[in-house]
Amino acid sequence: MVDKKLIMPFYAQAGVFLIGLSALLAILYIAQSIIVPLVFAFIISILLSPIVRFFIRLKINRIIAIIFTLLLTVILIGAFIMLIYTQAVNFSESWPIFIKKFTDILNQSIQSIAQFLHLKTWIVQAWMTKTQHELLTIDGTLIGQTIVSVGSGLAAIFLIPVYVFVILYYQPLLIEFIRRLFAETHQTQVREIVTQTKSVVQHYLVGLLIEAVIVGVLNTIGLMILGIQYAILLGVIGALLNVIPYIGGIIAVALFMIVALVTKSSAWFAVYVFGVHIFIQIIDNNYIVPKIVASKVKINALFSILVVLIGNALWGIPGMFLSLPLLAIVKVFFDHIESMNPWGYLLGDTMPKIILKIPAFKKKKVVNSK
Repeated sequence: MVDKKLIMPFYAQAGVFLIGLSALLAILYIAQSIIVPLVFAFIISILLSPIVRFFIRLKINRIIAIIFTLLLTVILIGAFIMLIYTQAVNFSESWPIFIKKFTDILNQSIQSIAQFLHLKTWIVQAWMTKTQHELLTIDGTLIGQTIVSVGSGLAAIFLIPVYVFVILYYQPLLIEFIRRLFAETHQTQVREIVTQTKSVVQHYLVGLLIEAVIVGVLNTIGLMILGIQYAILLGVIGALLNVIPYIGGIIAVALFMIVALVTKSSAWFAVYVFGVHIFIQIIDNNYIVPKIVASKVKINALFSILVVLIGNALWGIPGMFLSLPLLAIVKVFFDHIESMNPWGYLLGDTMPKIILKIPAFKKKKVVNSK
């Protein structure tokens, strides 16, 4: 008997692929409360793994080294959360004044546009009154509750340290399990994939953290020079939003300009804030990102934006932050699996050389008629 390979037609392969992709997305969406903390824990574990190895090399017990590393991490994150919370409480105290000024400016702008376009203004005024009333009911307590609820939904803060501890403790077991899944002929390739995945996540996250600190300091200094209120809070928020590629920068500058419009007497300050933001973005894109955040795995702008939107649709704000590291890991797998190389190339930012062929023009013969 001759073994014949079953070759499926293209439309059947496409159908199976779409069904599998739909099932995967459905599982990721339904089980997000379980999957998101685990993904965060795995990424944090990869990030903290070099620190744990450093303590182990100092002849410290593995469990104590992991606990000490987690304590340092929790202290740093707790200090950062306290900074954000105190700034948010200060902001909430002047929230009613802020909303009143903002609605007055917005109301004047809408009135001018309505008069110019000959629209009925009473509908707009009713909507503005309702919106202002709803915004004024937001007080410091509600803002604090919002921060806590977002934080719990973002990271499942009580579960993640436990997951991180277990993953770091059983890291040798997990790596050995991955090695035993594949035959001896694929061991070299498996080691390369595991090593490069760890390297990509570590370099990317450490670089991203350094970038966020630098951008946050620059944002705060720029806003303080212009005399914008809540400069520290806005600088930190801008640094966090800057982690989200392309979309985060737009949201950040819009927020800065709104605060400048409301808190300053002249609208020119919004223009100055926009100019400062553009200047910081030029520094970030041309100096900070290439030298600090530069990773071995490059993702092009199209898929960077697309994966951020998909991450937001699946997992909300946590998905926006997790999307790029996960896509970078997927690209590492694509680059090391021969059949998936075209997909890895599609995700990358290496442009093919375009050769323009210039058509040769034939010279016309000039006939002298005498």
